[in-house]
Amino acid sequence: MPTPRTLRSQDPLAVAVTEAIRSGDLDSLRRLLAGHPGLAAARVVEEREGCGPGGRSLLHLATDWPGHVPRGPETVAVLVAAGADPGARFTGAHRETPLHWAASNDDVPMIDALVAAGADIEADGAVIAGGTPLADARAFGQWRAAHRLLELGARPTFQDAATLGLDEVVEVRLSAAPPPSPGEITDAFWGACQGGRLSTAVRLLASGADLDRIGWGGLTPLDIARTGETEHHAEVVTWLTNGGARTRAEVDATGRG
Repeated sequence: MPTPRTLRSQDPLAVAVTEAIRSGDLDSLRRLLAGHPGLAAARVVEEREGCGPGGRSLLHLATDWPGHVPRGPETVAVLVAAGADPGARFTGAHRETPLHWAASNDDVPMIDALVAAGADIEADGAVIAGGTPLADARAFGQWRAAHRLLELGARPTFQDAATLGLDEVVEVRLSAAPPPSPGEITDAFWGACQGGRLSTAVRLLASGADLDRIGWGGLTPLDIARTGETEHHAEVVTWLTNGGARTRAEVDATGRG
């Protein structure tokens, strides 16, 4: 396949196509694609300070933070019809696809559009341990995106299942031979607390999870449960507190012993 065209982000063509995509101006987007053969497969290299040399496809521009661009699914259809690759990889610090970005932004309509266009729901390369789009959705607490990916056939890992409260999947993994390692059980426990999944957290603690594990962001299970805003998170916080769980500040003050 030919090497995709590369545009610097301040190139007038890159500015114009980015604006058309981000504003949902499909007429302008179609004119640009018709007037510049190969544009749909182009890579835009960011020039902003601190952004590094990473290159984005036009579908990455359509799913970039904060997502939810006007007429997003229609934009996906126009770009793919013109030759955009729904599985294009970011080039740079990671290898995320546009579907990873849609999942990270809780952008369910774009998830649907990308999967319909042929995006691989199990693509690796997430900023979260190199995982799938589901790993991004789960880690960033994008619950609608996570559940939609499951509905579309995504296969959850042990930690995905724990975070999303898929108790049957968790039980199968705990009963497998060989069983998950203590570290895997603890990671899953932390995820269950993040997701506000009380029954899952109870089961994993009984299976040997570390009550005060310091996880992503330097947060303990109690810390991460407190970031949730639902009544389910409040239930987990109460259960953890009654069970002697500590915050990161308390662990630092009193030690791990």
